[in-house]
Amino acid sequence: MTFARLPEISPEEILAHMNDPRVAEHMPLLTGRWDRQICDDFVKAKEDCWRRDGLGHWAILCGGAYAGWGGFQKEGDEWDFGLVLKPESFGLGTRIARKALAFAKSDERIPFVTFLLPPSRKHLRWLERLGAAFVGEVDYAGSTFLKYRLDTE
Repeated sequence: MTFARLPEISPEEILAHMNDPRVAEHMPLLTGRWDRQICDDFVKAKEDCWRRDGLGHWAILCGGAYAGWGGFQKEGDEWDFGLVLKPESFGLGTRIARKALAFAKSDERIPFVTFLLPPSRKHLRWLERLGAAFVGEVDYAGSTFLKYRLDTE
């Protein structure tokens, strides 16, 4: 498993991923189909995070194939970890999260990581196994999310 930058992935592959209804099931902020402009704007926004914060979301490759995207995004004073996988890669989430969190633990800018998960996600024991603690419900962009926090120091 390796991390790459999103511009290295074909827009068609990202579009197919983000337009899969199984992906949208757990993404309340994903309200419609993506087109090429939305995809290009998304990749640009994620690259802007890298320029602004020195860190952002990666394209995740497993065996050289695109499995999804995820990584860290600065939200105020917090680093939020997000992970959006293609359905055929759903089972890789804990393994990918462990690799990304090992990165966070080695980066002194990141004293803790937050996770925002939609209430539709029912299998959250993996967060407990990682050591994350439930903070509470929060509103983000008009949707309710379950917030967890994991200290990295």
